Amino acid sequence: MDAQRIPDDLKEARPGEASAIYVVLPAYNEGRVIAENVRPLIEAGYKVVVVDDCSTDQTWEILGRFPLARIRHGTNLGAGAAAETGMQYVRRLGGGIVVQMDADGQHDPSEIPSMIEPILAGRADIVFGSRFLRKAHLLQVPPAKRVLLRGGRIFSGLLSGVWLSDTHNGYRALSNKALFAIHLRENGFAHCTEILDEVRRASLRYAEVPTAVRYTDYSRAKGQPIWNAFNIALDLILRKLFQ
Repeated sequence: MDAQRIPDDLKEARPGEASAIYVVLPAYNEGRVIAENVRPLIEAGYKVVVVDDCSTDQTWEILGRFPLARIRHGTNLGAGAAAETGMQYVRRLGGGIVVQMDADGQHDPSEIPSMIEPILAGRADIVFGSRFLRKAHLLQVPPAKRVLLRGGRIFSGLLSGVWLSDTHNGYRALSNKALFAIHLRENGFAHCTEILDEVRRASLRYAEVPTAVRYTDYSRAKGQPIWNAFNIALDLILRKLFQ
């Protein structure tokens, strides 16, 4: 789906203003789909930042065709590191609202207005998308993944003390306050739980909004294998023990 156009008062916000909206997409080998995923965001008026996590395909070259900020890692570091790099970029510009999305097309850009609404209304500092708040969205999630995500929710809640219905959803919106309060050190997907630690540490207000995730053959092939959940859990436990 195309993204809804940004309202004029937000579209005219200059870099460094708290109301400027940036969409940050970590990307790794997304050459097949990156053009179709960034185009509607640019057309809607968002400031797009793509962090290429050392792709080995044509991702970097394709990004050069678009009016966006592209940043490239010299080494493949992981989704968490790419998200932090994107946030660092916006911090250096002076800040703003940051929407984090996957670059593989799983997240619907037309949902961005509902993601940032609690921030603009002053009700939340950070907003998390959830596949579990609407039955129609939940039914789109493959059954095995549903079970894994529910287990991940319990694990992350026990570890962080912050309970969400959908912990491992990469669709998030951070206010300017959250942008400067949250700093990710987990390079991989364990950052999804680490960010909850940061929310609690900084006493940030959080909210969840319903979001759909589109599971295509492409995104399924790109997705993390189920056994990788155990590696993520081990990383988090070790960090808790030795931090």
